[in-house]
Amino acid sequence: MENSAARAVGPSYPVSAAGNALRVVRLLHELDELRVMDVADRLGVARSTAHRILAMLVFEGFAVQDRHKVYRPGQALQAIRGSQAAPPPDLITIAHPHLQRLAEAVRETTHLMVLEGNGSRFLDGVEGPQALRVSFRTGTLLPAHVTSGGKALLAALPADRLRALYPNGLPEDQAKAPKDFESLMNELVSVRRHGYALNLQESERGVHAVGACVRDRADAAVAAVVVAAPSVRCTRARLAELSEPLLATARDIGQGL
Repeated sequence: MENSAARAVGPSYPVSAAGNALRVVRLLHELDELRVMDVADRLGVARSTAHRILAMLVFEGFAVQDRHKVYRPGQALQAIRGSQAAPPPDLITIAHPHLQRLAEAVRETTHLMVLEGNGSRFLDGVEGPQALRVSFRTGTLLPAHVTSGGKALLAALPADRLRALYPNGLPEDQAKAPKDFESLMNELVSVRRHGYALNLQESERGVHAVGACVRDRADAAVAAVVVAAPSVRCTRARLAELSEPLLATARDIGQGL
């Protein structure tokens, strides 16, 4: 039963970290129930912070709390579930420990992404342990052709579907991105040949990244895994080295789907 008191007034300490809130919404969608300790452990935050995130979701209708203090999907989340296609079941739950292990192994930030139209949506991420690092961008939507994960997923599409995503050609707002559709097509040929894609400061100045496609057991491209690092310490040669553990991680995630 919905907590009417929580709906009457907002939480005392509104949460400004939209990325964490979006991660909790996604977890609710996949797991159907969460406790404060679950959120604290998954996000790596204090229980008081986890409680504030959940309280905000209750206030906005994305969660409800039952008498056992378990949080479940609220009406707002149920409405989204009924109207939009969701990622493959348990994608984030399955992928997260692999992202964690990869981040620890390569000491850089890892991302999980899916294709959304001609954009790439960041679903999850684990920051690397170094002081100078790329932050995770959970919830962010960027043009697919400027991200390594987006390119890896675009490379998995048939040519007709790929062209349909760009009826007016590529946008011209990123200086380092492919200049036109034919340039993108040529780059995707290389992505298919090597099995991974590169982002050399195309989505953000000072950031290099390498991405690989995650395929489920039916060989369908469902997501991409990315390693992102500051360009000052991550050369193109280093990205090629990172592709090996990255590709192994992508295969491991796919085997669990």
